[in-house]
Amino acid sequence: MSLLRFSTAGSVDDGKSTLIGRLLYDSKGVYEDQLASVAKASANSSGGVIDLALLTDGLRAEREQGITIDVAYRYFSTPKRKFIIADTPGHEQYTRNMATGASTADLAIILIDARNGVLPQSRRHAFIANLLGIRHFVVTINKMDLVGFDKAVYDAIVAEFTGFLSRIGAPNALFIPISARDGDNVVEKSAKTPWYTGPALLDFLETVPVIEGLADLPARFPVQYVLRPNLNFRGYAGQMASGVLHEGQEVMALPARRRTRITRIVTYDGDLKSAYAPQSVTICLADEIDISRGDILAPVAAVPHVGRRFRAHCVWMNAQALEPGRSYFIKHTSHQVRGVIRSVNYRVDVNSLERLSSARLELNEIGEISVETHHPLFFDPYARNRVTGAFIVIDPVSNETLAACMIIDIEGKEETRGLVLESDRTARFGHRSAIVSVEDHESAVLLERELFDRGAAVAVVESADYETAKLAKAAGLIVIVTGIAPPNSIDAGRLAPNEALSLLERRGVLVGREEQLGAGEGI
Repeated sequence: MSLLRFSTAGSVDDGKSTLIGRLLYDSKGVYEDQLASVAKASANSSGGVIDLALLTDGLRAEREQGITIDVAYRYFSTPKRKFIIADTPGHEQYTRNMATGASTADLAIILIDARNGVLPQSRRHAFIANLLGIRHFVVTINKMDLVGFDKAVYDAIVAEFTGFLSRIGAPNALFIPISARDGDNVVEKSAKTPWYTGPALLDFLETVPVIEGLADLPARFPVQYVLRPNLNFRGYAGQMASGVLHEGQEVMALPARRRTRITRIVTYDGDLKSAYAPQSVTICLADEIDISRGDILAPVAAVPHVGRRFRAHCVWMNAQALEPGRSYFIKHTSHQVRGVIRSVNYRVDVNSLERLSSARLELNEIGEISVETHHPLFFDPYARNRVTGAFIVIDPVSNETLAACMIIDIEGKEETRGLVLESDRTARFGHRSAIVSVEDHESAVLLERELFDRGAAVAVVESADYETAKLAKAAGLIVIVTGIAPPNSIDAGRLAPNEALSLLERRGVLVGREEQLGAGEGI
């Protein structure tokens, strides 16, 4: 049987947990001991009527508050299909949990309370689900029993939300009027909605086409661990992110860009001729190549982008706002590197979908960012590959996950191994290159000594030899010239050495190791 992964989304108290509980209960997907436990927990809170939401709200805090906080995963099956459900919270402060649950889903169920209509959180969750690559949407208009199954209420919500979904690129949604509490149109069609001619929710879930496209994508194998149990075996363990790799196939190891051939595909149950996504395997290669955790094996004819600068959609999930220019950890597949968010290109208003100018992103805000990493990443645009096109941002101090991001495309020229960039030199020397003009030779010597003692790569060049000064700057040095200030230089004039150092710090030449990337384009 095929497998469908789906998540619920919507505003708080729209009935997401109750709907999933109803699906589990009516499809006989609940064990007797679970049902007994829920019935006992419901005795005091709902007058003896079984509260189906408790089948997924497992945390004590959730049951006390009557809300979903964590992502609850549930599994059930019918004669036609297997299902994995992610019940995600509706509260705005737990939007990050909703993004986590939707990240692996094939379909999203957006719940809307018929009494309240479309709310900002309904739009936010639909927008995030679309960003995360979900292409199938079911909009369940819940609590229709509380509005007398009024068709006019249903039609008004359909008209409003259809326009929003069309603008975010998800126009083919199915709208179903339901009562999750009573089961109307959940597992079976309800006689209370004779004006609704579509399928019941479970009927649609059983028949919606789900294309398992991972195997059709170019092969990507992020290395998670190097296995070296003895002198006669070296293997690279990991999970196939996409595509298929075959024994004997020629592959390229990134970032080394070395070609080699697969000699074995090893599993616990024996060797395989081919490995398909998302299998976990160990791959042995014909040549000894310097490969470690975070490297990627890919077909020679279809290697991913290799770059350190790229644009990405960002869902910021932390109360501490995004700070452009600050150093973060970028976690991409099994690879973690230092990097900076160079700029916020725009922020999206989830109600109007207007792109707003913004210098930062606050909690639960969505926007487009430009990122630069210390070392190259090997990625595909998220629209093509949901595994190699995604990354998370981690606080290097607290280790908190700050954002979930989806790569749009490379920014600037695609990088190739061997091309040394200005940021490479900055990382190597611990400062940015610049030409500094001082009044006389004595000032130049004193400033050179101060910079050299700080570990800077510095040299004094006569101002008349401007071409040499430019070449030295291009090589990453701080160049001190005397006399007339040449073009594009920093004029330190008669400043004392300590004052000149302060000037260079203000101009961004002297930066700390944590700030070397993304501070600007040089002077």
